[in-house]
Amino acid sequence: FKLGDEVFAGLGFSLGGFAEYACTAEDGFVALKPAGTTFEEAAAVPAAAVTALKGLRDKGKIQPGQKVLINGAAGGVGTFSVQIAKSFDTEVTGVCSSRNLELVRSIGADKVVDYTKEDFTRSGQTYDLVLDNVGNLSVSDLMRTLNPTGTCVIVGFTSIGHMLMQSILASRVSKATGRKILSASSEKPNTENIQFLKGLLESRKVVPTIDRRYSLEQLAEAIGYVETGHARAKVVITM
Repeated sequence: FKLGDEVFAGLGFSLGGFAEYACTAEDGFVALKPAGTTFEEAAAVPAAAVTALKGLRDKGKIQPGQKVLINGAAGGVGTFSVQIAKSFDTEVTGVCSSRNLELVRSIGADKVVDYTKEDFTRSGQTYDLVLDNVGNLSVSDLMRTLNPTGTCVIVGFTSIGHMLMQSILASRVSKATGRKILSASSEKPNTENIQFLKGLLESRKVVPTIDRRYSLEQLAEAIGYVETGHARAKVVITM
């Protein structure tokens, strides 16, 4: 790197901080900002896009031609998940609420399911790979969504109860049925992750979806909006 380089980070320069200036190690998961990407778009990438990539590719072993379902497709990780899955030439179904159907279609989902009107776990449709960004389903619900050799990767949980249930039951059920239910890795991103995402951003196969932009002075308002649980995709602080 040299003075004046435009960069972005795979994990953010600091954990949970907002500032006009920040320091990081030269090998601290920093890369040159993707060509054609704005600073606001680049700022929306960590850590949601890394989480989506690792869940789909590293844990889920995504392959071209697979049928992939993204639960929570309109969220921060979800909007990246839909686009990353499409970049692997898969058929993607996104699950979201009524107000987000058009958003999820617009970022490339082949099919959308409105969870307020349809229970996708009881539709009879099965998938090769399910990425669950919500974590509110039972093991039996998840099993019904998978093909005989399918894999479900859980990124988040809505409660401690669901997390404990998955950790206790998932491995046993996986051994008995051949279907896999896995939890996403909590490992830090590496340089390869960041460079891979940089390529997707430069080719515009992945375009960060930004719901709202706030100035640094509006930081409290921005966090309050995110905490309502109604934010779509990413919320960005501008400088």
